[in-house]
Amino acid sequence: MANRQDDSRFWDRIARKYAADKIADEAGYERTILRCQEYLTVTDKALEFGCGTGTTALRLAPFLSSLIASDISGEMIAIAQEKQARDAQATTTGTLTFVKSSFECLSYPDESFDVVMGFSAVHMLHNLEGGPAKVHRFLKPGGLFISKTPCLGDMNPLILVALPIMKLFGKAPNVLTFTSRQLQSAITASGFEIIEVAHHASKGKDTRPFIVARRL
Repeated sequence: MANRQDDSRFWDRIARKYAADKIADEAGYERTILRCQEYLTVTDKALEFGCGTGTTALRLAPFLSSLIASDISGEMIAIAQEKQARDAQATTTGTLTFVKSSFECLSYPDESFDVVMGFSAVHMLHNLEGGPAKVHRFLKPGGLFISKTPCLGDMNPLILVALPIMKLFGKAPNVLTFTSRQLQSAITASGFEIIEVAHHASKGKDTRPFIVARRL
């Protein structure tokens, strides 16, 4: 099983540098944000796991009734809260709460949310089957699971060779390796109907599918 304490330390260590880095594909990111907004309503209660420094949560919170955004890294959450304090729009519209927790340790009653989101986060879960199953439990019937995450199994095989070495030297966290097809199969097997699969990258091969699935 992945060592979540090691992962927390990894993200704490790089959080400030991560926050300072520019988004690699701004155009692709904006496509994702706009598409998400089309699925959200101001009456929705939402959860985002793996929220990082809160950039996406701050963008989407005004389109929701409430948003709980969680991350395993306390330093990431601290940066997110600093951003929130500077963001008047996010603090005067939808309620936004940042929480330090891994997804596996989050504890909410069944059917608590209308929407659960994970961006660049599904490949960070303990296992590919348990994550969507827990999302399903958190969602109300008909609720939406919105994700966009790297599918390492669709990437250059050299990446898979390099990852164990990088983890050994503390240069990478624990990650899951799966293809887009495997991810979609795991989601549908957990009781979802996939209603959209799109690719928003503005250049190059896009191995980060944007997937929207409805809880059956």
